[in-house]
Amino acid sequence: MNFLAHLWLTDRAQLPLAGAILGDVLRGALPAQMPEPLARSVRLHRQVDAHTDRHPRVVAARETFAPGARRYAGILLDLLFDHLLAQDWPQYGAQSLSEFADRAAREVNRGQPWFELAGHAVPEPVPFSALLQSYAAERGIERAIRRTARRLRLPQGMLDAAAGWRTRLPRLREDLPIVLADLRACRVEPTKV
Repeated sequence: MNFLAHLWLTDRAQLPLAGAILGDVLRGALPAQMPEPLARSVRLHRQVDAHTDRHPRVVAARETFAPGARRYAGILLDLLFDHLLAQDWPQYGAQSLSEFADRAAREVNRGQPWFELAGHAVPEPVPFSALLQSYAAERGIERAIRRTARRLRLPQGMLDAAAGWRTRLPRLREDLPIVLADLRACRVEPTKV
């Protein structure tokens, strides 16, 4: 799952939304001084990533990629699931997508000290909200694919794997509610003291 799905799942778990994004930037053991709810949110992100990678529907979707493209399939599927979640948002969110994105962006921004501790800049609220909302449009997901490819060692491999991504949407649209329902079952208990 990518940003939007992580935020949605974290919101449903009633945990701090900053952890939904910090889970991508904090590595290893979490800082001892991190507030427990935020630490649980980061651990939820990690658990969701692990469950997503093993989910039977995601495994089956990855297997539809050509052998050379499979190394990029997980990344692409995460982006496409966010695209579908944004497009079908009224099924999933009580607020409009723009309201949720604005709220999530503000809450993520409150995690600034933890982003800095990880050596990353905190996402600025207005552009981050716009990014989340852009996932609903084909142009937005195309930009996300290109941005993601640029961060990889072999960007062309990701772009090649993404060719024809629109043809994958009908099957993934069927998979998304099942995958999200299964991921909502992820629970992260407080750390025992």
